[in-house]
Amino acid sequence: MKKFLLALSQGVAYEEVPSDFTSLVNDLVRLKAIKLKNGTYIMDSRYRAGTIDISFSGTGFVKTFANKQMKDLLVESTDINGAMKDDIVIIKRLHTKQGRPKAKVILIAQRKHDTSIVYTKIQHKRVVGINIKNKFAQDIAASQKSLKQLPEGSVLKINNETGSIEEVLGVLSDPRVDEKISMELFEKTEFFSEEAELEAKAHGDYVDKSFYPNRIDLTHLPFCTIDPVDAKDFDDAIYFDEKECALYVAIADVSEYLFDMGNIDKEAKMRGFSIYFPHKSIPMLPRSLSENICSLKPNEDRLAFTFKITLDKTTYEPIKEELMNAIIHSQRRYTYDEIDKFLDNDFSKAKAIDKDIWKYLSPLNEFLKKVREKRLKDSFEFRSTEIRMKIDEHQNLLETYTENQTLSHSLIEDCMLLANKAAAKRLDYGIFRTHGDPSFEKIEKLLNDLVLVGISVKFNPNIPMLIKQIQEKADAIGIREEVDKLIIRSQQKAVYEPENKGHFGLGFDSYTHFTSPIRRYSDLTLHRLLKSDLEHNKKRKEYLLKNIDSLCEQISNLERESDKVAWDYMDRKYARWASERIGEDVKAIVTDVTKSPVAKLQDEVIGARIFLLDEDAELFDKVIVKIVEADIATSRIYAKIVRVDV
Repeated sequence: MKKFLLALSQGVAYEEVPSDFTSLVNDLVRLKAIKLKNGTYIMDSRYRAGTIDISFSGTGFVKTFANKQMKDLLVESTDINGAMKDDIVIIKRLHTKQGRPKAKVILIAQRKHDTSIVYTKIQHKRVVGINIKNKFAQDIAASQKSLKQLPEGSVLKINNETGSIEEVLGVLSDPRVDEKISMELFEKTEFFSEEAELEAKAHGDYVDKSFYPNRIDLTHLPFCTIDPVDAKDFDDAIYFDEKECALYVAIADVSEYLFDMGNIDKEAKMRGFSIYFPHKSIPMLPRSLSENICSLKPNEDRLAFTFKITLDKTTYEPIKEELMNAIIHSQRRYTYDEIDKFLDNDFSKAKAIDKDIWKYLSPLNEFLKKVREKRLKDSFEFRSTEIRMKIDEHQNLLETYTENQTLSHSLIEDCMLLANKAAAKRLDYGIFRTHGDPSFEKIEKLLNDLVLVGISVKFNPNIPMLIKQIQEKADAIGIREEVDKLIIRSQQKAVYEPENKGHFGLGFDSYTHFTSPIRRYSDLTLHRLLKSDLEHNKKRKEYLLKNIDSLCEQISNLERESDKVAWDYMDRKYARWASERIGEDVKAIVTDVTKSPVAKLQDEVIGARIFLLDEDAELFDKVIVKIVEADIATSRIYAKIVRVDV
């Protein structure tokens, strides 16, 4: 859409208008926004195309496509014409004698979202919908009589074109509605089509290795998986041959079960990633694949795309990396806690097979410590904790806790990093995981923020060395974890790109994602590319690379969305918890003073964002705050500082 509207500002020949845009062109001609001159459609100079942003006051601001230097055009609330945030709109400039240039929306060319999520509220004796994203009131295309039959606070999915109700999701007061709100806000779906489910079940639930004579049989090796206690799908299994100093990283061979543009593949591509809530996961693949035939379950033969990485015993570098289509037979499914106990030499409950596996896990762990130590000379180690939630059967928040990086986590992480690096070396062009250097402006802001908390560091163009200097000073005054979060915030986001641009954070010249094809479409795409190389199938590879630029961009966007869904759900649980504690004092730490100060809860419950109604908060102050308001609809908590907790 954007590309076509940009072309219209320069002129598009009548016969070159794509059929998908014929209706749009007819509307623009009718509105006199474009004219047909000498067989070419061209946009009138008084009109512009762009993306609209809408403030909380209801005023719109349009960033035009054609002129990036032009200041955003202001659209009064009376001239928005039903447009919503991030819609692509056609505007007509208005003549203003002074002040900011203004415009009015004459056409919504493309909706950013097909639907809105609202809750019902009575205003001036009428039932209206309050948009959960922006709190704007909007009319619902239903009779007042029928709307008044619904409980106040009913959560509705509204069609943005017609204003009609598509679905009643629940009632705002019910904690079970949070999951539906979070999913619908980002237009995600839990269930698969009947066609996709049938396609998945057609693969059965066991592997007969006699059907795969061309695969390398590794079923005699004692592979094991190491995952969180609640994991249901197992992407990766490992084995270490100490004598050869060879690490085997076996990854679920999802590509064997997904046909290009088949029913499952289409839906997996739309999802991009699995989504993880505290109480359940929303998988990228049907569960009959993700939790069954693809999953590297214990005591089952499974197809695996496997790296055998032979490592030098003195340099700790890979000296040979072999990629193979294999069959494995995982002998044990471990949790991180179990492996941590093993690594602490707790054999009290070990069985014979456990001891066999321990024979290689212990030396592997010791070897990887050396690999990690060498890696961290050129990269960073950030101290951060993952906050987890426990909820009850009614989806009320019970407790929060931190999941710290332990020896078992580090062991698996380093195995996966070696496999991901090995995969990246096989690519000239395809799908890389890239992470650019932070900009000078971001580093300058970081250094200015650090001065506020007593850390003064001179700018060093060697950014890795600069970051390590900052971390050393943060360690000295006991605020390393808080400072690490500031450093992370100053960096660029890691994305997927077809060209290799290196990975700044990891300190790698090239990097990609190979190890999680059950839950990431990026890894599945990479597997397909690597297999086309192994099979010397040039046509297949050309087909896979045909639209790789747009696919990388799509996957990067879907990654951010899947994260936001999970965060949104947690924020809703925090808001409900806070709504029952209005007027109570709780402990928090100030984490952001850029605009409106924000603190993070550090009490019996941890991790909630709290928006402070104070203007003079200091970064990293430990404070006692009084909860003033908790808006369950927008999932925001507001509080005032009672005192700084010295």
